[in-house]
Amino acid sequence: MKLKKLAVTVILGGVCLLGAGCAEQSQGGKTTLGQAVQNGNDIMIPHNDRLNLSTDKKWIEQEGHQSDLIRLQWTAERAKPAIVWVDEAGKNKTAIISHDKANNPEQHDHKHISFETTMSPTGQYANQLFTRLEIPFDTDISEIRTHSSNFNVMSGVLRVAGEKGSNRDIELSVSGKENETTPRWVMRADSSQESGDNTGSNLQFIRYDDHGKVVDSPLSIQRTNGNIGIGTNDPDTKLDINGDKLRIREKYTPASSSSACSQGQMAWDDDHVYVCVAENNWKRTELSSW
Repeated sequence: MKLKKLAVTVILGGVCLLGAGCAEQSQGGKTTLGQAVQNGNDIMIPHNDRLNLSTDKKWIEQEGHQSDLIRLQWTAERAKPAIVWVDEAGKNKTAIISHDKANNPEQHDHKHISFETTMSPTGQYANQLFTRLEIPFDTDISEIRTHSSNFNVMSGVLRVAGEKGSNRDIELSVSGKENETTPRWVMRADSSQESGDNTGSNLQFIRYDDHGKVVDSPLSIQRTNGNIGIGTNDPDTKLDINGDKLRIREKYTPASSSSACSQGQMAWDDDHVYVCVAENNWKRTELSSW
């Protein structure tokens, strides 16, 4: 196919970038990019040349968004303007796409910007672009989602931050229709006030029922002293159990009262309960039926 030279000259900041006659133009010691060509619907900048855009304008809506040097617009409700990267054979590999409605009218409106990469060349959807990250628009709180993606933090920090007196949650949920989710578990730094001496912002594990309603907080840890509560959010000892039973599943019989042990260890067998009262010093009490 014969490539057609463009008849339009593009000038930015007084410097000729594209179009007929650019090869002869220069300004301020800058050389021009040369002539762009048109190949069908494509405008092609000469190979290895760059299009360099810059601005000193603020983003001001009343003045026409002067800082948006590249503007992609959809002019039909299911159009999908995109920036796409292709390999040496011209096949799509990655893309950034923003659009309103899904291709399939039966699907919910997408209303997001998405980052897409191809699926495995040996998988069920070989080489198809697939959404890995999507960020919705037209919403006060944007529910950012990933798909078929693992998120790794390498030599860094995964952080959930918030104001003092607010809950900071990591939620484990089940997904439903139209990207709805229902919580099952939450790990939370709670909203208890920080009043000094390491108080407040205690750690809780919260469980939810099948309908996403809070059931209780079966495990909590106080930040001020490290006390652990099971069934209570206000433990006053290192281990505080709000229940009427404590179970040690396996029986154990020390060979003698001087068998190896650490102070505070407990054990039982069919006849006795054993307590290690000092290093390598067991004592026991006899069990009886009633």
